[in-house]
Amino acid sequence: MRTTRRPRQRFDPLQQLGEARIRSTLPHESCVLARSLVGCSWWSPTRQAAPSRWTARAAIHEPGGSGGQVAVGCEAGHMDDKRRFHLAAVERAAGSSGAPRVPGARALAVGSNVRSVVLVEGSSDQAALEALARRHGRDLDAEDVAVVPIGGAQAIGSFLVRFGPRGLDLRLAGLCDAGEEGDFRRGLERAGLGSNLTRAGMESLGFYVCLVDLEDELIRSLGTASVEQVVDAQRELGSFRIFQKQPAQQDRTHEAQLRRFMGTRSGRKIHYARLLVEALDLTKVPRPLDRVLAHV
Repeated sequence: MRTTRRPRQRFDPLQQLGEARIRSTLPHESCVLARSLVGCSWWSPTRQAAPSRWTARAAIHEPGGSGGQVAVGCEAGHMDDKRRFHLAAVERAAGSSGAPRVPGARALAVGSNVRSVVLVEGSSDQAALEALARRHGRDLDAEDVAVVPIGGAQAIGSFLVRFGPRGLDLRLAGLCDAGEEGDFRRGLERAGLGSNLTRAGMESLGFYVCLVDLEDELIRSLGTASVEQVVDAQRELGSFRIFQKQPAQQDRTHEAQLRRFMGTRSGRKIHYARLLVEALDLTKVPRPLDRVLAHV
């Protein structure tokens, strides 16, 4: 019995990123993109008759897939437009294999002046750093700094290649949990940013490690009483008291109970990351958060 090969699913980057927004930055686009852009690497652009135009192709390797390559054709305006499209591709890369989409990459995709990127594990880290920057009177957008959640430490290598010296050569910084320090260290080394890196070596590159995780850093800096005041202001203190009575929480410290509570509902970690930063005494900002922002 003959079987018909199912064509590869394709997607339109204009549809994924917002047709109106991209068309405002890619006036000459004509793009066909495959469904996965992890491992995308640009081939050398070739000039067309019009000096302001270029054509580029890319090879795509699908991780965990068939292992084949899919060609990507893209024709756009100026080199800045290629830069935007490349960064838009990063957003799609982070959205493959079930990983969450990356809002920071979207911001990069529609702006050509980004000079620094702070790579963080998730959206709660992004919310905390952006809130802390605002408290210090900084406007990261105006400073051309983007905080990009990568959807998990296992993705750090792809983002370092994309944004580092082998890619767009932007100024880099990063923040991770202690449990993911090894992933970040290996990613930095494989991206050519060092060898046999210690934590001090990572910090010299702008990459900082939380003692446990973001929530632990914020709770220790504020103290449990102040954190409970924040929870109470959200009318969730009663829910937290019920949570504390659960058998699984009995042997945990007060700090650990608060950390776990913030992860029990979708969106709660992001919400409290911002609120806890807003409650911080700026003389007691957790060192990893303070230093990673100072690096950019």
